[in-house]
Amino acid sequence: RQMCIRDSINAEYGEKISFNSQPEQHPTHTTMDLIRIGRTFLNEYKKNTPKKLKLIDIYLTYIVLTGVIQFLYCAIVGTFPFNSFLSGFISTIGSFILAVSLRMQVNPENTWKNIIPERAFSDFLLSNLVFHLVVISFMG
Repeated sequence: RQMCIRDSINAEYGEKISFNSQPEQHPTHTTMDLIRIGRTFLNEYKKNTPKKLKLIDIYLTYIVLTGVIQFLYCAIVGTFPFNSFLSGFISTIGSFILAVSLRMQVNPENTWKNIIPERAFSDFLLSNLVFHLVVISFMG
């Protein structure tokens, strides 16, 4: 019966129509544009970003991966000690926010009044210490 329907559609439209569910694997212009944009971004990032900011970006990537791993672990295994999962996940979110704040203050393109990079880093360390003391007390 399927051959009859296919033959009648092919006869009606005058062309071979494939009922294959696999899409063709030809790269489109959009895909090629995205690849080109990604390469341009990486080249500009490598060339123009200071080493301090690259180090902070690596730390931010580490924090994001830690949060993703914690979330996947929670989704697969479960949330039996819910306070532990919640405090760990909140810790990654808070650490990410504090690191982004540090990156914004250390970035030479941003202008922060009366904030030198050493003060920004000491503020980052002190706020991380206080934040993680609160997280540890929440864990119980």
